[in-house]
Amino acid sequence: MAALDNLVVTTALPAIRADLGGKLEDLEWTVNAYTLTFAVLLMFGAALGDRFGRRRLFITGLAIFTGASAAAALSPGINELIAARAVQGVGAAIMMPLTLTLLTVAVPAARRGMALGIYGAVTGLAVASGPLIGGTLTEHISWQWIFWLNVPVGLALIPLARLRLAESTAPNARLDVPGTLLISGGLFGIVYALVNANAHGWTSAPVLTGLIVGGALVGGFIHHGFNNANPVLPMRLFRDRGFLGINMASLLMFLGMFGSIFLLSQFLQGVAGYSPTQAGLRMLPWTGMPMIVAPIAGILSDRIGSRPVVAAGLALQAVGLGWFAVILAADVSYAAQLPALILSGIGMGLYFAPASNALMSTVSPADQGKASGTNNALREVGGALGVAVLASVFSSQGGYETPQAFTDGTVPALWIGAVAVALAAGLALLLPRKPKTSPVAATATATATATATATATAADRAVHPQNVEKVPAAG
Repeated sequence: MAALDNLVVTTALPAIRADLGGKLEDLEWTVNAYTLTFAVLLMFGAALGDRFGRRRLFITGLAIFTGASAAAALSPGINELIAARAVQGVGAAIMMPLTLTLLTVAVPAARRGMALGIYGAVTGLAVASGPLIGGTLTEHISWQWIFWLNVPVGLALIPLARLRLAESTAPNARLDVPGTLLISGGLFGIVYALVNANAHGWTSAPVLTGLIVGGALVGGFIHHGFNNANPVLPMRLFRDRGFLGINMASLLMFLGMFGSIFLLSQFLQGVAGYSPTQAGLRMLPWTGMPMIVAPIAGILSDRIGSRPVVAAGLALQAVGLGWFAVILAADVSYAAQLPALILSGIGMGLYFAPASNALMSTVSPADQGKASGTNNALREVGGALGVAVLASVFSSQGGYETPQAFTDGTVPALWIGAVAVALAAGLALLLPRKPKTSPVAATATATATATATATATAADRAVHPQNVEKVPAAG
């Protein structure tokens, strides 16, 4: 649900405007309000879970997200919808980083790749199929149903989470209030600037202020992470080249993917002339491929290591976007687009699960919540940056006036997306060939899992041992 709601609104914007009114900037904020609060509060959500209990905060975030979805569906005006979307982002920021932690602890290390493969398949499908689901519901029912869809799922998951998940906290976890304020303020400034860059211009006072102040606060957060005894994100983690590589690769991958999907979904409707549902169906070779490939990728990462699988996936994604940039024209046929869609889909499927496995393999169990929050935050910032940068390139080179103008703007933007994902593939090579598990680390992991299992059994006899704990999932 959290991943789906990143892009589910995009194909519903014309219907929302017809129903609720509002200026273009208001419509943009129905997308950006969610991205902004989601990215800004991810680190805080992970820290709260480590301190007060991951299951407890997961259920809290799920309840906030579900309630905000109902409020969005019932919104009488555009301002109320924007506010509900912002609260949705708060709920997603609390529950999303905890899913990876909960999943990892619940699954034995030998089968973790397969479990994360299933998780990655669902996540990848949700991210990429947002325009399809949003368009289909809007076209055949009403735009409100893109939000109502979350409500029954959330109401079903809350009691299941209470009964089936075991509680856990990070050892000696403490809330780092100064660090949380620094990173939240820094990400707010940067993301606010990114999502307003197209409306106000990259050199406008609000955008420059957001970038400068946000950058300064992030710099302060980095300094704090090196010098504080118990920071929300220990900067020592980035000394591990695998942790650094997978996080920077994730940021660049989401930059290229989010921005490209944002434009290509509109191309299929505005230029090719398909309805929202027809456009979504024609993107299935891309959006549906992770369901097939991601579980296989998870198994491969267990056997040969995450590095070759992640690098291959990102390389295929880059080739797919480059293929689109080469063949895209106002009169391009769907058959000509099909190879690019398939390559992009395979690449996305190969990336998600092994990237999650690689991330969790670079940190100790005590740092997994922080690692998950960091990775999710960087992905969301990458997504916001991708939409802002690629849309800015699109606006400078083309526009919505004619199909040819739209194509002229989309092609250079896709090249930027392809280059970003290609750089991500290069960074993936920083990952170790195989996860290194020292005897000490192995003993610590086994002890943490055994402790979690014993605690869960004592607290709730109904919990099955295989469901006892879950580890940070790659969001």
